[in-house]
Amino acid sequence: MTQTRELDAAAVHTLLAAAVAAPSIHNTQPWRFGLDPDSGTVQVRADRRRQLPRADPLRRAQHMSVGAAVFNLRVAAEHLGWDPVVRLRPAVDDPDLLATVRLSCPTADRHLSLSGLYDAVERRHTSRMPFTGRPVPDPVVTEMIGAARAEGAHLDVPDIMGTRRLLHLTEAAETRNAADPAGTGEMRAWVTPPGERTPYGIPLNALGPRDASGRMPVRDFTGVLPVPRLPAVRFERHAQVALLWTSHDRPEDWLRAGQALERVLLAATRRGVRTSVLHQAMEWPDLRAAVAGARRRCSPHLLIRFGYGSGSGGGRTPRASARPVAGPGPGAGARRPGRGRDQGQGQGWAH
Repeated sequence: MTQTRELDAAAVHTLLAAAVAAPSIHNTQPWRFGLDPDSGTVQVRADRRRQLPRADPLRRAQHMSVGAAVFNLRVAAEHLGWDPVVRLRPAVDDPDLLATVRLSCPTADRHLSLSGLYDAVERRHTSRMPFTGRPVPDPVVTEMIGAARAEGAHLDVPDIMGTRRLLHLTEAAETRNAADPAGTGEMRAWVTPPGERTPYGIPLNALGPRDASGRMPVRDFTGVLPVPRLPAVRFERHAQVALLWTSHDRPEDWLRAGQALERVLLAATRRGVRTSVLHQAMEWPDLRAAVAGARRRCSPHLLIRFGYGSGSGGGRTPRASARPVAGPGPGAGARRPGRGRDQGQGQGWAH
């Protein structure tokens, strides 16, 4: 671990490179960063220009995306030798300021437990390909469950029947999405055509294949568009999924869920486990309620599909470089793509 106390340009680059490596819905990367070098504080803001009005009208998924970026900031800060102190939604009169991360020096008895995840930040990405079907061992699953709990969230791994129920609800949502012109248009706006250079959305060549057996409800971003597709293949017969949820459903809970999501994904990556995210059912209030089932005080946020695979696991989504603004003002995020629109579209969660 590099021991750094000066917030110089190299440290800022390390912090923000980790932050923008976080997953975000449709690869919108809906964050903006500001830097107050005097107090050693990074401000993390939501970028409303990257909201998805159809899929995410309450901005819950946007908050989760920002929460994932906050967690990566924490990991990078500990890697550099700081003890990050996070405040969620610190200013009532500034609703877009979702978090501040103050870089403080750790005390002698403070163990920087997140620094071991730093190498996984760069390696983690969504696998849109089939998994082998080899079960992930119980100790690894237990570690993933503990990672969510450490961030104030819950991760449930259902049995075979519970898994089928959740996948059926996801399939029902996917069917609705395909029949919703407004939602389909919003989603396709985040698919990047071949030859177009933009750090946002999902490149067409990074989308995965369809499941030939129809068991795995992967998101279809292209629909009936006349674009090249990978041949359909058979996905794993017995999927392993986990439901991420919190006991409450407030904006601060969404931010905690985003941090929990990224901690789970990094823990899985470190153990050689591949992951993808199924968010479709959360985009329909009745299906989201059905996902919660009979649980009391259960606010579900997404499903994590996990397992082992061969090869590269599919293409990666691009990332924009992030340049902070010095001082305590609003801050700035990565420059918008030159596509003439505020919204783009990507693959479920861009991973």
